[in-house]
Amino acid sequence: MERVAIETETVIVGASAAGIAAAACLSRERVPFVILEQSHAIGSPWRNHYERLHLHTSKGLSGLPYFPFARDVPRYPSREQVVAYLEAYVEHFALMPCFGERVVSIRREGDAWLTRSEGGAWRSRNVIIATGNTRVPVRPSFVGIDTFAGTVVHSSEYTSGASFSGKRVLVVGFGNSGGEIAIDLCEHGARPTVAVRSAVNVLPRDFLGLPILAWGIVLSLLPTWLADAIANAVSRIAVGRLDRLGLRKLPHGPMTQIRRDGQVPLLDIGTVVRIKRGEIEVVHGVESFTASGARFTDGSERAFDCVVLATGYRPALGAFLDGAADWLDQEGAPPRSGTELAPGLYCCGFYVAPTGMLREIAREVKRIADAIARGRRSRDEAPAPARDGL
Repeated sequence: MERVAIETETVIVGASAAGIAAAACLSRERVPFVILEQSHAIGSPWRNHYERLHLHTSKGLSGLPYFPFARDVPRYPSREQVVAYLEAYVEHFALMPCFGERVVSIRREGDAWLTRSEGGAWRSRNVIIATGNTRVPVRPSFVGIDTFAGTVVHSSEYTSGASFSGKRVLVVGFGNSGGEIAIDLCEHGARPTVAVRSAVNVLPRDFLGLPILAWGIVLSLLPTWLADAIANAVSRIAVGRLDRLGLRKLPHGPMTQIRRDGQVPLLDIGTVVRIKRGEIEVVHGVESFTASGARFTDGSERAFDCVVLATGYRPALGAFLDGAADWLDQEGAPPRSGTELAPGLYCCGFYVAPTGMLREIAREVKRIADAIARGRRSRDEAPAPARDGL
């Protein structure tokens, strides 16, 4: 039996940072909305990541609109502290997400959007997709990985290094998750090796006593070439020569990497020191796996007990957004975030910003809420059509 669609002004898909911040801003504008969340709690990406995870950008520059982090929270909050902040945010704004509502389709019908979940349907003038860049784990199909006798987990399944104590662990990938997981493995007595296929940029999390995010805000105002030159100088001073760590430096700087490639450089929180100490080994990219370990692109081979794939995620919005080819790239990512993609269709929290994801979300949700509120006011103020004979 066809379900009757519930009417509302705006549907928000996702109840993590971007979704609840968008809801708070719409609430201030008195715009009706509903939040649909497939899990049974807010902030599921933060809840489900590994235990050691910390916010890599400072709390002072990462608060969501109209509600800062508490004073007693440290500069770089832990995973649990971020979750507590998101819970406090929802309580402060009296938000009530609809949990257990996995969205299966969003499509345009006339001048409205029809959003269907496994349990219901909603018709709205606007839709804000706030499911983020980490919706679907990327699992490369390496040759021979099915023959590897040890344990293979994606970083989305990794919780703690406790179960890896004493084991030889290969971490595939040198992004921020891979770098922190390697530290976590060290802290729990494992022997991590990091496979790095591509050239990289590495920046310190802090420089001259200031969070690198604060530097990023200043650098974002400069031409890309100048920002790259300054960031490269900071990296050489704080990190040193990457080739001495077994790493290759990208031919372009961190700002180009963010603006052009949509990728964040590694923010070093201690990985580099452990590489220098010999506690974390760096090897070339993986060519293939064997029953006992892995072969690398330089021809070397090593034995491992376990593998952690820190190979990232993709948004994959095409799984539920009908007509996605008109608005998304091949990875299911929107070409822009925080502005209208189609009439009444917005994506929030997808832009990789040099000034930090949460700070960018705070900027995006204000723009989106303002645009939706202005549209609503203009419709309310429009004169009613004249009736025949009057």
